[in-house]
Amino acid sequence: MASSTQRMKIGDFLLRRLEEAGIRHLFGVPGDYNLTLLQQLHDAKKMNWIGTTGELTASYAADGYARLKGLGALLVTNGVGPLSAINGVGGAYAEHVPVICIAGSIPLRSIDRGLGMHHTMADGNFDHFLNAYKPVTIAQARITPRNAVAEIDRLILTAWREKLPVYMEFPSDIAYLDIEVPAPPLMLAEPASDPERLRSCVAALAERLAAAKSAAILVDTDADRFGVASELMELANKLQAPLAVINAAKGVIDESSPHYVGIYAGKASEPGVCETIESSDCLLAIAYRPIEVTTGDFSASLPANTIHARAHSLDIGHDNYQAVTLKEVLRGVIDAVPQVSHRAPRRLAAAAMSSADIDADAKLTQAFYWPAIQRYLRPGDVLYVDNGTSFSLLGLRLPPRCTFIGSINWGSIGYSVGALLGALIAAPERRHILLIGDGSFQVTAQELSTILRHDLKPVILLINNGGYTIERGYLGKTEPYNDVANWSYADLPKVLRPDTSARSFLVKTGVDLQNALGTPNDTLIFVESIMDSCDAPAPVTRSSNLGAEMDYGPTGPQHREGLQLRPAKPQLSA
Repeated sequence: MASSTQRMKIGDFLLRRLEEAGIRHLFGVPGDYNLTLLQQLHDAKKMNWIGTTGELTASYAADGYARLKGLGALLVTNGVGPLSAINGVGGAYAEHVPVICIAGSIPLRSIDRGLGMHHTMADGNFDHFLNAYKPVTIAQARITPRNAVAEIDRLILTAWREKLPVYMEFPSDIAYLDIEVPAPPLMLAEPASDPERLRSCVAALAERLAAAKSAAILVDTDADRFGVASELMELANKLQAPLAVINAAKGVIDESSPHYVGIYAGKASEPGVCETIESSDCLLAIAYRPIEVTTGDFSASLPANTIHARAHSLDIGHDNYQAVTLKEVLRGVIDAVPQVSHRAPRRLAAAAMSSADIDADAKLTQAFYWPAIQRYLRPGDVLYVDNGTSFSLLGLRLPPRCTFIGSINWGSIGYSVGALLGALIAAPERRHILLIGDGSFQVTAQELSTILRHDLKPVILLINNGGYTIERGYLGKTEPYNDVANWSYADLPKVLRPDTSARSFLVKTGVDLQNALGTPNDTLIFVESIMDSCDAPAPVTRSSNLGAEMDYGPTGPQHREGLQLRPAKPQLSA
């Protein structure tokens, strides 16, 4: 009979568990406190090290990787590394992305003896960074020879089950210590639902949905994180019920489905979507988390009897059901509700945009740009959006099997460049399209060098309009604080890798853009589109104007003449 345990070095055990959890790549920056673990990774030759240009972008890359692989990880060094990465890990927490942040930390003997070490605050307190990570992770631990087996497994399983980041400190002097570890592989599995609670929950939910005359489903991002999008579409088909998403869940539901009606954002919703959701007599809301950017500045108004379903609990009327998993509940309800055949699908999603009446030889504008991007999309694309006018991607109709990657709740500019790296590593066989403005790009532009270094082939579509156009809609239409330095963006691939085969384009007209988008994607494509600093899609500008009212109040400076970028008149749909 095979032994249930074996001897392993602690570092090798950690790497083994990461691999068993489906992680094949580790992002990060080397430092003296994590080099022992890096050497073990190199010697084992089972995982790949993706060295990034900084810890912040490593955290973004691990986030992007996790969105396609289910779990991601980064490795940094004590103090300076975790604090550089904490913004990205905070974003993963806000967006419900399971990321494992591993910090190679100061030796245990230094902690035991109270020895001052570099990359610390030099105050004798070695818990600062564990404490700093408590607000942005679901679990934290410092690994020791005594707790390594329990804590490594706990952190990985917790990240996977909760779809939230965790933080692990891994002292540099324990990686090569032998301990007794379990021989069986780590199994990623949800705890089974309580049988009685599951039966009762399914019966109650099925009864409500079957009796409804206007059932509808509203989807937030956890439908993707917990892998229930296909169940929701199957349920919608059986009920002939409309499906809407909030903007953070763009792409979670197949937009070619006859039941998909569009994005719900209160009064800022697409035509007809607001009525569909707010007049429903049985609205099933999946992990709905309202903030101002997903609710049309809090203009959303869900029915009072909305059923709120979360990953591990549901509220149905006055009853709360715990110890159930969302996937099991939905599978049970799909089996229980009768097939509806008398309701016609309510296809409300906006038609694809057109720029047919715009002169392609004229100076490039947002009004021409976004319909051209719409035509460029194809099934299976991975699409990235960063803060700014690239939010117009939310108004496009996505082909089937597309994946949308953005940081809608957290909104950290530059996120998409690092996320692009991670997701490219996770799924290099798919076409990846980054839509970004110059302001956001400048925050993390250096990570383009890592993308080039690994011969990855994304399409990068950058708008060069001289700064933070979305902020100009809030305040400072022409003020210098919203300007950025004007780089030669299209030259950057050659600067960052002189022998690159990347194709770069400097686009100034619609014809230029069409020519650039027609090039083969057999290498990296970088398209720099020059646009006016005050040219912005009307929905983005209107949203910024409303955001200023909420942020600054009635006495704010936004009311002064000429301080806000406002939608052009007549307004162009986007």
